[in-house]
Amino acid sequence: MPKLKTHKGTAKRVKITGSGKITRRRASGNHLQAKKSKSRKRAINSTGEVTGSMAKNIKRSLGV
Repeated sequence: MPKLKTHKGTAKRVKITGSGKITRRRASGNHLQAKKSKSRKRAINSTGEVTGSMAKNIKRSLGV
C-alpha cells in the first residue's frame, strides 16, 4: 500500500502532543469581542482537546 499524504489543512489547525493527544484552537475568537465577557474570552483563548472518533479521523488524515 502506498504512503498516505498529509492533509495540510488539518495539519495547520491541530497539533499532536508528546503523549499523542490532539490539541486545537477554540472557535469564536476573531471578531465581535465587545459583547463577550472577559471570562468567555479567556476560555476561547485556551486550547481544546479533540477526543473520540474525530481524533481518530484527524490522526488518519495526518498519517499518524
